[in-house]
Amino acid sequence: MLNANPLIIACVIVYLAAVLIIGLYLTKKKVSSSDDFAVANRSLPTVVLIGTLLATWCGAGGITGSANLIWRNGPLFGILVFIGAPIGMLLLYFVSGRVRQATTYTIPELFEIRFGTAARVIATVCIVLGYIGILSSQFKAAGNMINLTTGMELETAVILSGVVMLVLAVSGGMFSVAYTDALSAFLFVGGFLVAIPLLASQIDGGLAGMFANLPEGRRTFIGSLNFVQAMGYIFPIFFLVLGDQNMIQRMGAARDVRTAKRSGLGLVVAEVVVCALIIILTTAGIYLLPDIERPDTVIFQLAIGFLPTIVGGLTLAACMSFIVTTGDSYILTISSNITYDIWNRFVKRDATDKEKLLFLRAAAVGTALLAYVMGRFFPDILSVQMYAYSMYGASVTPALVCALFARNVTKAGGVCGILAGGVGTIVWEIVLHSPFGIKSAIIMVPLSFAVIFAVSAFTKGGGFVPLDELYKKAA
Repeated sequence: MLNANPLIIACVIVYLAAVLIIGLYLTKKKVSSSDDFAVANRSLPTVVLIGTLLATWCGAGGITGSANLIWRNGPLFGILVFIGAPIGMLLLYFVSGRVRQATTYTIPELFEIRFGTAARVIATVCIVLGYIGILSSQFKAAGNMINLTTGMELETAVILSGVVMLVLAVSGGMFSVAYTDALSAFLFVGGFLVAIPLLASQIDGGLAGMFANLPEGRRTFIGSLNFVQAMGYIFPIFFLVLGDQNMIQRMGAARDVRTAKRSGLGLVVAEVVVCALIIILTTAGIYLLPDIERPDTVIFQLAIGFLPTIVGGLTLAACMSFIVTTGDSYILTISSNITYDIWNRFVKRDATDKEKLLFLRAAAVGTALLAYVMGRFFPDILSVQMYAYSMYGASVTPALVCALFARNVTKAGGVCGILAGGVGTIVWEIVLHSPFGIKSAIIMVPLSFAVIFAVSAFTKGGGFVPLDELYKKAA
């Protein structure tokens, strides 16, 4: 534990209290139906949509797991790690209009239209398994921050963090999540812009010297890893963001197609800015915290130990803001999957809107409990982060790309591709423990695409829904 100034702790507490108050206020004013809860009644404006897209994507993974990698391997490796996200977002921008046109609440709904009921069920299982892992990493990261600053026992801090995220998600759904996300995005950028020059002034040569005098092993694009290992950290991120249901659900919450496209372009620019800020701040930690025992807490420890009290508090609040808003977003999207793709589809098809809203909130509570349990089986944030990214990127994204763009992919091809990516990731990561240090995404993403096209070639005539028909059914 670091002896954090009480004012630093107060900044974090004030932020958490503010977002909870805003979330509860929006619940009272805005949420009266399941559509309000799940997709904010499809009414989000451009600025709010950019903010919620950015805050949804940039969470514990960026400021803990990726910061860990940057501290160990250098800023050039950080560029390599982060480059997959803006590239994926740029591609998402080009398809954002089509996404807004074709989706309803969840990706598995779209899969059922294109590939059949089996695809919807299997995709739902894969999404839930992947997203619960990402949610678990948010709980652990926020718990680490509270533990470092207050000395609260780590498990207690993790539970407290999960409760805060759950309250935000359960209270106002997409309305409270989206607007508090936007607030958090502005806080994060502002906090880091203030912190960076103050940290650079404590390093010989300032900002320029920080990048000119890097230690050995931290001066190349692959750092201490080999090329294949390095690619293993890029593939999962790229394919997660390209088909991320969280992002697509928010595109579906836009006012219209034009708003979705503008927001997609704004997201690309915002993501580049945020990635640059994280790389620069973490690089300062290479010099100021050369012997840190827990590199995934480097940004937190810089805020506590090397910044003026108010700035340190602002930086920690900025970090907490991205972690919390990412966490509540994943609670919301997982509960949407469980509600619409399982319960409403197979258990209670005639559910009233009031029953859907109630079940969405109950599913959110169950989701948070499962994420806490999963977190106890992974040793650190980075390991659970990479498993989750790989699970989603290999099982869902290839099938989603084919559902939107490949005219001759059959139902059997789509189902088999989802299965190949999901089962393959579990075997590679959990059973085989990533042989040779190679992350599963390098193997499983190409395998999923190959299976989709190979099975489709052998099952021609097995039926597929043309893209124009897909949009008519989704509408």
